[in-house]
Amino acid sequence: TVLHEDYRDLRGRFDKLVSIEMIEAVGHRYLPTYFRQCATLLKDDGLMLLQAITIRDQRYAQARRSVDFIQRYIFPGGALPSLSVLLDTASRQTELNLVHMEDFGLDYARTLRHWRDNLRHSRTELARLGYDDTFQRLWEFYLCYCQGGFEERTIGVAQLLWAGPQARRAPLPDV
Repeated sequence: TVLHEDYRDLRGRFDKLVSIEMIEAVGHRYLPTYFRQCATLLKDDGLMLLQAITIRDQRYAQARRSVDFIQRYIFPGGALPSLSVLLDTASRQTELNLVHMEDFGLDYARTLRHWRDNLRHSRTELARLGYDDTFQRLWEFYLCYCQGGFEERTIGVAQLLWAGPQARRAPLPDV
């Protein structure tokens, strides 16, 4: 079952939870609430996959105190967590155990380059649909900005797999 609801309003217990690039909208202040709610929703032997765009640990404190281009123009109120903040918050607020992590920021940079190329090739069609030059340039800059962040490893993207306290099965299939 796929649910499209605010995480704070969900009720029940689930075998698996998947959160794809949603935590960036949760905000720094609500990370403890988010993890506690996920742990409450997850059965004790369940698995939770979290995909998050992250900021380097060394830049996290500064990012919390500032508003960058993305927060001002693209995702107001958005906040990138760092990996250590995610791990620390989950361990302090829940009994979830991190059992696997994959980082694929450089792959994301390549994807962003392809999206930017597609945007450039679609300029005429986008204009016909009512997207003016200012809008198109804003999104082209956004894609370049993010691509550069991933290439420089200032930001990353990771999938983190957490297991409930009673999970004993292998979290990943044998390859």
